[in-house]
Amino acid sequence: MTDKVECVVVGAGVVGLAIARALSLQGHEVIVLEAENAFGTHTSSRNSEVIHAGIYYPTASLKARLCVSGRSLLYDYCRERGVDFQQLGKLIVATSEEQADVLRAYQAQGRTNGVDDLELLSHDQLHQLEPDVRGQAALWSPSTGIVDSHALMLSLLGDFENAAGTLVLRCPVHAFRPVAGGFEIDAGEEGASIKLQSRWLINSAGHGAIRLAKTAMMENLPDNYYPAGHYFSYQGKSPFSHLVYPIARQGSLGVHATLDLGGQLKFGPDLDWREQLDYTFELSEERRQHFEKSVRDYYPALDANRLQPGYVGVRPRISGPGEAPADFIVAGPESHGVQGLVQLFGIESPGLTACLSIADEAVSRLSEN
Repeated sequence: MTDKVECVVVGAGVVGLAIARALSLQGHEVIVLEAENAFGTHTSSRNSEVIHAGIYYPTASLKARLCVSGRSLLYDYCRERGVDFQQLGKLIVATSEEQADVLRAYQAQGRTNGVDDLELLSHDQLHQLEPDVRGQAALWSPSTGIVDSHALMLSLLGDFENAAGTLVLRCPVHAFRPVAGGFEIDAGEEGASIKLQSRWLINSAGHGAIRLAKTAMMENLPDNYYPAGHYFSYQGKSPFSHLVYPIARQGSLGVHATLDLGGQLKFGPDLDWREQLDYTFELSEERRQHFEKSVRDYYPALDANRLQPGYVGVRPRISGPGEAPADFIVAGPESHGVQGLVQLFGIESPGLTACLSIADEAVSRLSEN
């Protein structure tokens, strides 16, 4: 017996939920299939929970465009729905004159991307905002903030279900096949397998998206990589009231300082390439020393005894070691030729910030059918 549904979204991370919400609010019949026993258990809940401004991303990239538009949408959504957030602002700190030149480049790139509120700060201005931060200069981003990612996903899910959408947990999708009029989908746990037929299919499976695409014999797919990042929490009262970032390094924004909505400070992430999806916190003296050195570059008063192992996140990256982070891929029929199919690959940071604009982008690709 094959059940029929208009639209299936694979993956209940923040992006999958945002897409499902957008489709259901348009009146479509939508089911979200999620392999885990809860929504948002991978990338969506293992990150810095930062609302990014859109500074770093290459000109005209999807990351730049969707981050800048998504940031505004997200702030408005959080205000309307009562989702906890704080627009704390962010300081990118230069600890040398050479790095100060990088700040000017960031400001120029931000303006190109549509981020027009960035301000270069002198040493004295930096000291006024964050007395414990060491730096020659800083770039101030007042539109950067933090959000409760779980509350955001819960709100998106509520909108989706209020519009008659259905979330099915513990229902991994094993394969799909394009057929006349749509797709056949094999899903379910062992002993509880199901078959679905849908008109539209959105593959938003995060780390599993490329594997799933391969089951349909899709061509020209990117490769999967697993850059893990460790986070350390910092016990006691935070010395900072804003987010503090170093100059970015190849493939990473560096070990930065972020706050959660309860005021808890954490440092991270580092960059640790892994062979597979693995959330093990690998605590070593070398890793601890790396964190201490990285943080002391801009926070010399760090008390290393207050650093405690936190958690590990793994980005669904489609570019490998030594390569610049790839842009988001939102692939609709215009790129792969399969009507009714949208696939999302490499949705790492700033995916949380951009979730609502990514949803609009994905839905627009379907609407072009």
